[in-house]
Amino acid sequence: MNMAVKTANVNVRVEQEIKNQAEAILEKLGISASAFINMTYRQVIMHQGIPFDVSLPRNIQTRDTMTDEEFDLMMRTGLTQAKNNDSIHYEDAFVSLLKGL
Repeated sequence: MNMAVKTANVNVRVEQEIKNQAEAILEKLGISASAFINMTYRQVIMHQGIPFDVSLPRNIQTRDTMTDEEFDLMMRTGLTQAKNNDSIHYEDAFVSLLKGL
C-alpha cells in the first residue's frame, strides 16, 4: 500500500552567487535543491543538531604565528600567482573573506 507523503514549502533567501555556485555543484551530482534540503533536514534530525562543525578555527594563522619558512612560502606562492595572472581583484577577495566569517 503506497500512501502519499505530505510536503511543505521552505522559503529562504540566499545570496545569488552562493545559490548559483551551490546549484551548479548539485546539478553535477544529479541532486535537486529540494532533495538536498530534504537530505540536510534528515541529517539535522539524525544528529539532533547541525550535522557539521560551525565553530571558528581555534588557531587562525597570522604572521605572528607563522614561521619564517611558512611566511616565505606564502609570499612566493602569491608572487607566482600574480606573475601568472592567477588572482582576483582585492575587493572580491575581501568579500570572499567576509563571507567566510
